[in-house]
Amino acid sequence: MLHEIAEVFAQYRQGLLRRRAAARVPAAELLDLAGAPRPGPALLPAALRACGLPDHGPYTVIAVSMGAEEGAAEAGAEALDELLRHLPGRRFATARLATGGAAAVIATDSGAPGAETPVPGAPCAGAPAAGAPGAVVATLKGLWPTLDACDDATLPYGGISTPAAGPQELNGALEQARYALTAAVRAGSADGTAQLTAVEDLTTLDALLAGIPADVRTAFGVHALGPLADGTNPSHRMLLETLDTFLAHNGSWARTAEALHLHVNTVHYRIGRVELLTGRDLARLDHKLDLKAALLCR
Repeated sequence: MLHEIAEVFAQYRQGLLRRRAAARVPAAELLDLAGAPRPGPALLPAALRACGLPDHGPYTVIAVSMGAEEGAAEAGAEALDELLRHLPGRRFATARLATGGAAAVIATDSGAPGAETPVPGAPCAGAPAAGAPGAVVATLKGLWPTLDACDDATLPYGGISTPAAGPQELNGALEQARYALTAAVRAGSADGTAQLTAVEDLTTLDALLAGIPADVRTAFGVHALGPLADGTNPSHRMLLETLDTFLAHNGSWARTAEALHLHVNTVHYRIGRVELLTGRDLARLDHKLDLKAALLCR
């Protein structure tokens, strides 16, 4: 008897997975179109309808990564699908991204025509719900720890866009979600925790720069710092320490000298060397910001 029950559950599970896989085909087409710079004006609305989503906004896009291992993109799509099913009354379309990872378009309208008859068991399915689009971010952040708890060996990272007003804004929303995902990966890798970052969380220079790809960060740091980027030179490391302390103390000569246990004249000399080697004038705010960004990008 137990064996027969187990077989029934196994068949149900297999059928559910097949239906979800089939539903990801239109979802993948939707995300491909969303990633295209200039899709035809009628293509995105049609793709949204094919996923059971309204052809009007607003929408929120979330991108996730479960690592670079084989099968991680599919695992990310499955995990994201399960997570979004806990959003009360939301419709969504989930699929793998051609660039890696997975993403979903979430309809954050308060009810669209045809929303009363969702497709059961499909990633595009769900019921409409009232509430501001911003409520999605708060709900997802509340649910994120449950996704982390599902697999101790894999840290999930996610990025959430600001609301897209309509179909033609989905391209920008997908880019935002990817950028926030990059910031989440960088922050999570630094402290070994799962991270979910929304674009609205990027309110500091450090947070903003975290979303820039590592190779771009490195290139900017090298070019902005010039010879000082050579960390093998003890003299340059000393100048970088002085520069970092100087900027941290808002350009105060006295407080920098006190923090580094130096004479003020020594600080003046070192900052003069920094300006000479980088070609920047630290009396200018924009040059200070350039070098602060370069230090954060190291």
